[in-house]
Amino acid sequence: MERMRIGVLAYRMDFYTNLRIIVNQLPEADYIPVKDIFSYRRALALKLNRVIGKPLFQTFDLNNQFEDFDLNKVDLLHFSNGISYGKTPWVSHFETILPRFTEVLSQAKDTHWQNVEPGRLTLRGLDALRSPACKQIIGWSENAADFQRKFLSEISSEYSESILAKLCVLQPAQEILVERVTPREYDQQNPIRFVFVGAGFFRKGGRELFWTFEKLAAEEGLPIHLVVVSSLRLEPYAAQETDEDLAWARQIIAGKPQWLEYYEELPNPEVLELLKNADVGLLPTWADTYGLSVLEAQASGCPVITTDVRALPEINNNRVGWLIRVPKDAFGEAIYATAENRQDLSRTIQAELEEIIRGIVNNPSVIALKGQAALERIRTEHDPQAYAERLRQIYQAALA
Repeated sequence: MERMRIGVLAYRMDFYTNLRIIVNQLPEADYIPVKDIFSYRRALALKLNRVIGKPLFQTFDLNNQFEDFDLNKVDLLHFSNGISYGKTPWVSHFETILPRFTEVLSQAKDTHWQNVEPGRLTLRGLDALRSPACKQIIGWSENAADFQRKFLSEISSEYSESILAKLCVLQPAQEILVERVTPREYDQQNPIRFVFVGAGFFRKGGRELFWTFEKLAAEEGLPIHLVVVSSLRLEPYAAQETDEDLAWARQIIAGKPQWLEYYEELPNPEVLELLKNADVGLLPTWADTYGLSVLEAQASGCPVITTDVRALPEINNNRVGWLIRVPKDAFGEAIYATAENRQDLSRTIQAELEEIIRGIVNNPSVIALKGQAALERIRTEHDPQAYAERLRQIYQAALA
């Protein structure tokens, strides 16, 4: 069989998401790093921003467009959240919507597209999506696919019908990391180990975690221990964290409380080892499109506490973990637009975290039961061989 040459955007070759959904997923494919005019524009914009010392030149839209004038000699291009203007066949995985442009996202979430004339960039993106070169658009989740359908339902049928015909869902694969869950006993010397992994600490619920563990572990003495792997990166679009919040979190970490074990960063193999030795995973997030760390925890036999935003209810529930219900909009996004919204969301997450953790401490046998159920969910719904076969079918159809 002739090997397939799959083009992957060069600067994203080793992005973790690309490694999970594209690169090295098929043994019969060669993955070729490709460059284009938007890659060079992006690199220039980032360089100028560094020289100026502030993000004067935006790169978001540059990230998600590709034009190589068909100079990269590959059989097929595979993007993550991107579109191509060339004639080389291409497919694209997406987390929320395509085309992934600032104006598309803002209109979709705020005023919708009814009675709104799409801008020139949006129209160019839609033309690319309906072109013969675009073979498949692949939602990470049903939530993403629904987001795309809602967007397409509000624009002209001359675009929507042909693009909808290319839409499918293929959730990421996940290897099993342990064969079975072994129950263990807990006490003050062997506390229940909760693990949180995520650079965007505040966006992913880190502030509420620190509040909760200060109260339950430090003040009330519950046998619980929190492991955090995070660079504490500021991402103020959801939780609206500030430098003061960052200083507060660093002060807690510097105090080295007994209930906390902190790592600024770890290689992924070491993160997976942490999960294998953990009892409960944590992603009480304000805003996430999917949640790969949830899959990794479940594959370690580690049930997870998450909110119910975006795709998280598709991969977590109260049978295999714990789900925190939060106020959401029609797209499954948590509502955090105003200061009052953010206060309500934060209070909800913290109150639910406290209740769930108290319940786990009072009945720790539930950890192994849910952990085993989570492990079986990964076996049946995220099998790497099944993922590879579906991806193979998509590629073969694109190249037929």
